[in-house]
Amino acid sequence: MSDGILDEAYERLHRTGPEYEGWLSNHGPMAVEALARHGHQQRVHRWLDDYLGRLDDLPRGLRPIDDWREALGDPKRAGDWLAHFDRELREHPWREVLGTWWPRLLPGIAAGATHGVIRVGHAVRALDTADANPQRLTELGQALGYWAARWQPVPGADGILDPAASSEHHSAEAGGPDVAAALAALPRIDDRSGGILDRLGRLRGVPRWEPALAALRPARTPAEAERGLATLVHRAGLDYLRFGHAAPVMLVHAVTAPTAVLRTLPALDRALWAPSLAAAWAATAAVTSVYAPTDGIAPPTVPAATPAEVFARAARHGDAHVVKLADAVLDAHAATGDDRLLGAAGYAGQLI
Repeated sequence: MSDGILDEAYERLHRTGPEYEGWLSNHGPMAVEALARHGHQQRVHRWLDDYLGRLDDLPRGLRPIDDWREALGDPKRAGDWLAHFDRELREHPWREVLGTWWPRLLPGIAAGATHGVIRVGHAVRALDTADANPQRLTELGQALGYWAARWQPVPGADGILDPAASSEHHSAEAGGPDVAAALAALPRIDDRSGGILDRLGRLRGVPRWEPALAALRPARTPAEAERGLATLVHRAGLDYLRFGHAAPVMLVHAVTAPTAVLRTLPALDRALWAPSLAAAWAATAAVTSVYAPTDGIAPPTVPAATPAEVFARAARHGDAHVVKLADAVLDAHAATGDDRLLGAAGYAGQLI
């Protein structure tokens, strides 16, 4: 990856806010990281030239974050959160900051339609080979600040994010998480009007929602958590082929959110891996339940392509969600060898 081009792109983006036009997420940092990661550096600045005009300026802070619990999920404090993490990352190693804040932010994984955690996942991947890089540290700070400002729990997920309650509930059950069965058993909301905030709010009124959420057996070891996350990304990618037609953009996040969590695991203490799977599962389950139809369609025919061709097509398409889905399914394909996954990115390109 060309470090210079990505860092130049970050510098251009860090003058802009994490949202625009009210609460739409700024996808720029995530998309340019994916483009650079897959060898499409020549597209990065041209892509930004088209994208930057729609973005808002960096928000100004009001006052320092003193009581962080009180300020979580307050979008009016976005500028304060950005300043807070900028200072934290200047004063402490980034892995230490991430390790402190990951368990605090994880219960609010629905933040910004899951874009908070997705942006953090891209930022951590960029930092993996450039620990002391100032542009990438700034990006991690802005990603964490966005997550904190939009922090939002998945309704009904409290129980599965409490390790003691979760392990007690499943203590007699053998085997690791059964992701495929849990995904297949998810209920759907009836009222599909409104955006994601309205839809998430309806989940508590679905009688089978909380039992379905609790049906995924918790990981008993870090290795089980990692395998569970990899399987979750794999299955969600295949589900996009069946359900993507119903909400082409929003169902991308059922894949990219757990991908971001999976990418972050190596930078975290292994004790955090099991709760990370639980939170990622809650995010994918929620997006599926509020956007996917009850019955899927037969997977569409997408022209065959190598992984490199899949991403090249997404890069030419240019939509940030198409680029990020291609990036996620290429990771899953590398891990599983399942060629069906490659069709999901092309399908998104047809739909979006």
